[in-house]
Amino acid sequence: MRKYKYIKISNSRKIRYLTNYYRKNLYIIFLHGFMSDLEGDKPLNFLKFCKRKKLGFLGMEYSGHGKSFGKFTNGNISQWSNQVKLIIRKIVKNNNFILVGSSMGAWLSLCQFKFFNKQIKGFLGIGSAPEFLTRLMWNKFPRNIKREIVNYGHALIKNGDYEYPITYQLIKDGRLNKVLDKQEISKIKVTMIHGKRDEVVPVLFSKLVLRKFKNAKKKLVLIKGGDHSLSSEKHLKIILKELKSIVKDII
Repeated sequence: MRKYKYIKISNSRKIRYLTNYYRKNLYIIFLHGFMSDLEGDKPLNFLKFCKRKKLGFLGMEYSGHGKSFGKFTNGNISQWSNQVKLIIRKIVKNNNFILVGSSMGAWLSLCQFKFFNKQIKGFLGIGSAPEFLTRLMWNKFPRNIKREIVNYGHALIKNGDYEYPITYQLIKDGRLNKVLDKQEISKIKVTMIHGKRDEVVPVLFSKLVLRKFKNAKKKLVLIKGGDHSLSSEKHLKIILKELKSIVKDII
């Protein structure tokens, strides 16, 4: 059973999070995707994994997601990345950790390297989607959609089986959070997992993430028949196997 907690990041703003404390200096930090939350099977499986391995665990819902404060349309990458940073500092403190980022969560994970480079000991990306707001959305929107977003501030966008309210401030902020053009010199283990049938984010994005890490121990795992969510029991077993491999390299 998941026991959610809330943490104040300002006077009236609360972020919902899920954690497992353990007296070891290694945490698994799970960062969910765009318009997602901590209710799915991924965070539950990571929490159970950490309990079995006697590791710390932290997952959080950014503002406008799940049961955290705020409206989704008021959020952006800068805000969500900053919230992740604040909560890591409050909960994980000086302990080392492995980042597990799903879709947009991989983008937010990459944003954390400038703050926690020495504490990050591994990175696992699942259907990684860094810079998707520009590369997969804005650059491919037809002129009428771009005009609607600029003139009215937002538009409802369909992408595969998903539908998103996209705001102009979100698009503009995404341009300020580029992560793919900067190399990381970290020697950690970096594993990207991507479904071969992902119709939302191309496999290229996982490959672009791996290119960032010049000196890392890199691995790309392509799942035959896998979609973007990779949340079936079969897919979760593969993900946990790769996470176990990263943990084994550290402990």
